[in-house]
Amino acid sequence: MEQWSAGTVARMLGISPTTLRTWDRRYGLGPDTREEGRHRRYSPADVSRLRRMLELTAQGMAPAAAAAVALGSPPPATSRAGGGPKAIAVDGSVEGRGFARAAARLDAPLMTALTLELVERRGVVDAWESVLAPFLAALGERVMTRGRGVEVEHLATACLLDALRVTEPAAPDGRLPVLLACAPEEQHSLPLDVLAAALAERGCASRNLGARVPAESLLDAAALLSPGSVVLWAHARVHAEAAPVADLLSRGHVVLVGGPGWEEAPVGARRLWTLSEAVEAVLELNRS
Repeated sequence: MEQWSAGTVARMLGISPTTLRTWDRRYGLGPDTREEGRHRRYSPADVSRLRRMLELTAQGMAPAAAAAVALGSPPPATSRAGGGPKAIAVDGSVEGRGFARAAARLDAPLMTALTLELVERRGVVDAWESVLAPFLAALGERVMTRGRGVEVEHLATACLLDALRVTEPAAPDGRLPVLLACAPEEQHSLPLDVLAAALAERGCASRNLGARVPAESLLDAAALLSPGSVVLWAHARVHAEAAPVADLLSRGHVVLVGGPGWEEAPVGARRLWTLSEAVEAVLELNRS
């Protein structure tokens, strides 16, 4: 009987080996037979169950319930309509629905695994712009209007960060291409973490100073590192106004600004509107 390795099965099904391991560990959807000291080998029956799992999750069934059905058991009662927390819809993809359901259940391991799979399949930029950013925006809007869901928002953000940190950081070859920093008192640093991961994926090094960077600290870091460009992020206008854009420009730095805190770019700086635009702008400046 023909058997396949986990890597081969992952390619056959269009999922990552990480997802296979997660489904095996969490739901028992691994090979029926295992030989001690050898890699796992999947039989046609094993692959058939995995295909069934994919079909059911694509139809909107929760992973735990889909696994139960794939293994020949009735789905758990909580998988039926009204049996669990309501997920926030994002795009129509399997990944989007799966991530939203995992977030609604506060299933941190599954959120991290799904993010890793999503990034592996689509790349950081497409994963962020198509699935993750719309999900977080919808979640943030629900938190504001209903006053509930902060715990989901915080845990989802933490899981995204855990997954993105798996991306191997690129080492600078000569001059540092870009320095990333939030404006003074700005705490929304996730977009910069995503940008750093997207740049690393393209082989471009960066240094990310993170949230709430005082103006003097940013100027000192820019003087020390002499980056090819400086990207400043501000979610709120009051924080954008406190950013030392003019000082950076007067010292000869190329400044790029992003986030809703800037309605338009300060004189001499460039406004970034999307993650893909930010990546291409940094890479272009690094080539020049």
